[in-house]
Amino acid sequence: MLTTLKKKLRTVFPNLLLAPQGDAGVRAAGHRKYVGGAWDEIGQLQFDFLVAQGMRPQDSLLDIACGCFRLGVKAIPYLDRGNYLGIEKEQALIDLGVAEELGPQLVAEKAPELVVSAAFESEKFSKQPDYAIAQSLFTHLTPEVIDICFAKLRPVMKPNSRFYATYFLAAPGFKNPKESHDHGVFAYSQAEMCEFGTRNGFRADYIGDWNHPRSQVIVVYSI
Repeated sequence: MLTTLKKKLRTVFPNLLLAPQGDAGVRAAGHRKYVGGAWDEIGQLQFDFLVAQGMRPQDSLLDIACGCFRLGVKAIPYLDRGNYLGIEKEQALIDLGVAEELGPQLVAEKAPELVVSAAFESEKFSKQPDYAIAQSLFTHLTPEVIDICFAKLRPVMKPNSRFYATYFLAAPGFKNPKESHDHGVFAYSQAEMCEFGTRNGFRADYIGDWNHPRSQVIVVYSI
């Protein structure tokens, strides 16, 4: 399955680990393609899933690696003013997402809080999230970097907050790259997915399939 997936992803980036990251990569690919494409499909999938899990307009949502707002274009109009919290390491994605996807009227009306950080600085937001999601983030990261994300998120979580994260399920013998990369493909076992949470002070509950078009599975973490 992951071999097939890598072939599909190469239609987006012909040389996955050689494709430029950062501003140069965003300029070369375009902001929607840089975050993996499937814009409407995956954005709607995330939004529908969160609503089905109980998210309501009065709740605050932390979108980790929000990119250029593939989820945000659905969630920001739905949530009450100030309740969308987006964190992203690439300033270019934020800028293009605001200019070309959200637009100034929606930003002024809904006042999303946006933080540019490569260090998962969730403490910079003015409020604690009721819901958090990292969709196709950990599919590009080493365990060491994933642990940083969990460690930074844990102090800002409420007792009833929930954090949803997606992964590729590793096939036997699959080897991850040695370094995180925006276009790399990382996969983990179910046990590893749960352990990311438990060793960082979370309870982990494996959900599994959620109809993701690229067969990513999902786990929910709570405290």
